[in-house]
Amino acid sequence: MFNPEKFQWRLFDKIESIPNIVVEWLLDNRSLTAKLRDKYKDFKVNVISQQLNQPYPCELALLDNSTDKFIIREVELIGDSTAVVFARSVIPVNSDTEDLLSIGSKPLGEILFNDPTIKRGPLEVGKHNNSWARRSTFKINNTKLLVSEIFLEQLYA
Repeated sequence: MFNPEKFQWRLFDKIESIPNIVVEWLLDNRSLTAKLRDKYKDFKVNVISQQLNQPYPCELALLDNSTDKFIIREVELIGDSTAVVFARSVIPVNSDTEDLLSIGSKPLGEILFNDPTIKRGPLEVGKHNNSWARRSTFKINNTKLLVSEIFLEQLYA
C-alpha cells in the first residue's frame, strides 16, 4: 500500500520550506499516538496487515540486522472516523521483538515511547506528491525496527 522508495528521505534541515502545520507534526518528539489522542476525541488503530514480508531496500539499509524474517505491519490511525495517518513498521522477528508482534490493534507508538530502554534513532523526513512523511528507527536491546508515518491531508483540516 505504501512504497517508501517513492519518498525522498533526508534528515530534516531548518532551511527547508515545509509548511508550519506540517512541521508541527513531523518534528514532534512525543509519541504520535499521544498527539493524535490530544487532537481527536475518538482515536483508534485499524490494522490493515501484519505479516511476514520483505522490506524495501531503503528500509533494509536502515536496519543493519542479520535476520531475513521481518513482520511488516501497516496500519491506519483513525481520528473521529477518518484516516489521518498511515504507518508502516518493519519489525525483525527475534526474541527482542516477540512482544511487539502480539499487540493487535494497540498502537505501537504507545509501547515504543513508554519504555525508557527503547531508544529512538535519527528522524528522517520525506515528501511524495502532496504527502509528507517521517521515519525513524527504534532500538530494542540489539535490534533495530523501523517506523514510517505518512501524514494524510485530512490531518491538517
